[in-house]
Amino acid sequence: MKDGNITLKDSAILITYDREDALKEALGLCDAAGYEVRKVIQHRFLNKSKYGLGEGKVEELKEMLSTVKPDVIIFDEILKPSQNYNLASTLKMNILDREALILQIFERRAKSSESTLQVKMAQLRYEMSRAREKVRLAKMGEQPGFMGIGKFEVDVYFNDIKNRMNGVKTKLVKASTQRALHRQARERFGFKTISLAGYTSAGKTTLFNILTGEEKEESPKLFTTLSTTTRKITLKNSEVLISDTVGFISKLPSYMVAAFKSTLEELVYTDVVIVVIDISDDILELRKKFKSCISTLDEIGVSKDKMIFVLNKLDLISKEEVAERAKELGMDDYKKWLPVSSTTRYNINQLKTLVFEAIDAIPITGRKTEISKPQKQRKFQR
Repeated sequence: MKDGNITLKDSAILITYDREDALKEALGLCDAAGYEVRKVIQHRFLNKSKYGLGEGKVEELKEMLSTVKPDVIIFDEILKPSQNYNLASTLKMNILDREALILQIFERRAKSSESTLQVKMAQLRYEMSRAREKVRLAKMGEQPGFMGIGKFEVDVYFNDIKNRMNGVKTKLVKASTQRALHRQARERFGFKTISLAGYTSAGKTTLFNILTGEEKEESPKLFTTLSTTTRKITLKNSEVLISDTVGFISKLPSYMVAAFKSTLEELVYTDVVIVVIDISDDILELRKKFKSCISTLDEIGVSKDKMIFVLNKLDLISKEEVAERAKELGMDDYKKWLPVSSTTRYNINQLKTLVFEAIDAIPITGRKTEISKPQKQRKFQR
């Protein structure tokens, strides 16, 4: 929303879980999507069958609307289409669940043509997953105006989404083919590759800038990076390529991971994956984010043998706390990990040495040029 030359944020009421880590992340998502949160409602359970919330809480929310007057209500959980419709109809407000909110952030952050296509595919899959409920409500004579079905007939509605998905999919296949050609070219020239991965806002882009000398946009906001950026660096007189990738987040549905398949595939083919972890997070948040990273990397098909774990933001906590949290994460079960500070550059040279040693130990003939296990590809199709 704009007022003259000033951009005004839409206002929101945020409904989230009664936990500090959930509140912090939900506020970060709202900010990244451009919403000003005027009121926060925290509740232990957000999975009640009819509204997500209990009916008493919905009545309280209805009374609150006249004083807060938000533009939207943001529900920090994945709502079923029927729950979304029930809330929207009862409150006469637009309801954004966690998936829709993340999709809005993706849309704002997408800069390259490929990332724009990937976001569009994710949006269409989100719409398709809700299409049956919209059609059902329309057949019953309901008017799910908040859900955008309009006056589409059933067949026209489904075919319209499918046709748009097929068009986007064709363009993404071309982009994926182009990426494969680039990988083949890099291998012909003998370049080995490094990729940065990790939970969103863990400090990947800051570390990327330090290692490359770049000035890529850094921000505490979530999902600053959606497009993969690759640069050439020198490690002990050897030239290698390093890439920054999209950050992970908890409760990211498989269809969103699938939409970014061609970007995330780089993590499968790369020689070394630097997994960046914000070690300054509290234990509960740290465990959640670490679990999300590992499960996403596993879903993509990344081998644990190629991972180097960087425990970033060492400057924000003591070395004793780092050792305690590393133990909590079970770092001793992994072969390679290192505490660093991208801000003070502590252990950056040691990280370069660790990465070089990992890359130097990889024979050219042992590098992965194809996804050899078909089941890893099937995971994207769930």
